[in-house]
Amino acid sequence: MAAWVPLESNPEVMTKFLHKLGVPDQWSITDVYGLEPDLLAVIPRPVLAVILLYPESVKTEIQSKEDEETKSKDNGTDRPDGVYHMKQIISNACGTIALIHSVANNTEEIHLKDGFLKSFLDDSKDLSFAERGELLIKTQGIIDTHKESAQEGQTEAPEEDSPVYYHFVAFIRKNDKLYELDGRKPAPVDHGPTTRETLLEDSVRVCKEYMARDPSEMRFTVVALAASY
Repeated sequence: MAAWVPLESNPEVMTKFLHKLGVPDQWSITDVYGLEPDLLAVIPRPVLAVILLYPESVKTEIQSKEDEETKSKDNGTDRPDGVYHMKQIISNACGTIALIHSVANNTEEIHLKDGFLKSFLDDSKDLSFAERGELLIKTQGIIDTHKESAQEGQTEAPEEDSPVYYHFVAFIRKNDKLYELDGRKPAPVDHGPTTRETLLEDSVRVCKEYMARDPSEMRFTVVALAASY
């Protein structure tokens, strides 16, 4: 399996990465500093997507596999209407795939500039879950931008083949449902109803469920794709 240097869960790095790919400046990635209502209230609105970075602890991995078995089909074809979902074929690419999932499912609000991401989404819109993942391997513009961004974090970037013990998933709203999108799961996970106004709070509810699987683990990070300050 091809491997990339992982992207750091750093809002500044992730925002710069998206802007390089053609996301307009009025949208950016912002930290979610806490999951209580008063801290969620300071996040700029609208929030279009939420991204969770979680450690791949044994408890979390077991529960994630159970979720996949109970909520997802194993053939990759159970894709709800209008949901853009792609397979992670490249090791350590989960951060970039979570960002692509976040943008691709909000193109009615995010008016992409001409660039690598717009071209990729245009070329992949009619492809299957797996075919989209295969196309990413061949999309040099996104690959090069990822490599640049992976070197810009606050921590020293690991080698491409170094083991990474964290994983990104994205939460988006489509057809007034909250979907969890994970390139390692063959279908979106339906977490029930949501609205444009409550996407952040509804996503946080699921993030808390992840955290509850291993209460001793503190290494979770939540960020949001939202209107810029």
